[in-house]
Amino acid sequence: MLDQGNTAFVLIMAALVLFMTPGLAFFYGGLVKAKSVISMMMMSFGAIALVGVLWVLYGYAIAFANHGAGTNVSGIVGFFSIDWNQFGLGQAFEESQASKINAAYPSMAFVGFQATFAIITVALISGAIADRAKFGAWMIFAGVWVTVVYFPVASWVFNLTSGMFATWGVIDFAGGTAVHINAGAAGLALALVLGKRVGFAKGAHKPHNPPFVLLGAAILWFGWFGFNAGSEGAADGVASLAWVNTLSAPAAAVLGWLLIEKLKDGKATSVGAASGAVAGLVAITPACAALTPGWGLLLGFLAGVICCFAIDWKYRLGFDDSLDVVGVHLVGGIFGTLYLGIFANGTGLIFSGSFEQLGKQATAAAAVGIYSFIMAFVIGYIIEKTIGFRVKTEDEVAGIDTAVHGEEGYVLYEEADRTPVTVR
Repeated sequence: MLDQGNTAFVLIMAALVLFMTPGLAFFYGGLVKAKSVISMMMMSFGAIALVGVLWVLYGYAIAFANHGAGTNVSGIVGFFSIDWNQFGLGQAFEESQASKINAAYPSMAFVGFQATFAIITVALISGAIADRAKFGAWMIFAGVWVTVVYFPVASWVFNLTSGMFATWGVIDFAGGTAVHINAGAAGLALALVLGKRVGFAKGAHKPHNPPFVLLGAAILWFGWFGFNAGSEGAADGVASLAWVNTLSAPAAAVLGWLLIEKLKDGKATSVGAASGAVAGLVAITPACAALTPGWGLLLGFLAGVICCFAIDWKYRLGFDDSLDVVGVHLVGGIFGTLYLGIFANGTGLIFSGSFEQLGKQATAAAAVGIYSFIMAFVIGYIIEKTIGFRVKTEDEVAGIDTAVHGEEGYVLYEEADRTPVTVR
């Protein structure tokens, strides 16, 4: 019979992960200038709408094509294929409506959970092109990229019956490769396509609303318990380990980030604390169920230190990753993925004496990073050269909320209130 406890667990975890994308909107929105906050937040909400629809139509059919007997599958099995029986979630619906299901949870619960991963992965990319992207061009990019990059990569990582990484023995419990390396590499590609913001220099673009940043980080951290613990698909000991590591690793990362920030700049900032938490969450994502809490703490602390240094690379290398998608998600995702090659329970170097697991982790990280970067660059370049991806310079300087969306993030008085009052 259907396990109603695990069904409830998966559905609640899915809701937590979906809540992460509005949290990301606040996190990113607080980091941009005041006249771009609507644009920044809309890119996250646009991802929810577009990817939610595409996932139902064909995303799940690509990411979780059932390659068993009797299916109607087209494409290259294990790389890019689609199960036409799942188009529009037809088969998943039938399975979930069965009167008696001998499973931990209905297929549709898993469909919903995985949809939220696709949504936030796309939304993460938007931080790399903040303050200068057209909303329509972003939506086109998001639709194409999620189709040709995220959906097949999710199949490599999460489809345990036929995905490439599953057969290779790669450890990625909750998406260090499929989500963070994937989004970080795409963000780097788009940053190169769109070019630098006007006046790009260290210290030139300051967050307009640090409380928004802290609020967004808090929501992200809260939702991340669903992201990591929920990936077990059951309320059991593995989920409990993932939950504890999702608490402790980001906490250690905050300390690591603030320590380096204090040593480098003389002050520990609220934005640094929020960024450190996210860096720790990114790094622990692939590793949350494969590390003891002690090794999880070390991972978090080191991730905070490394990512704090990594966000300055854009100034040295000359690319404008507006909100440090590369420095936090790409670097943090790579570090967390490779860390497993050394410290993963049972198979890591310190337990097995073998570099085999490290080789598998490095291969997976490189495969996703290179594929995502190339595809994102091509898609973004075509959009830029046809309809244009970047807003006009004058709109960028003035702030793009009014030009793109016809709205302002902060209206302190109504037009009628501008009438001067005569004092007699």
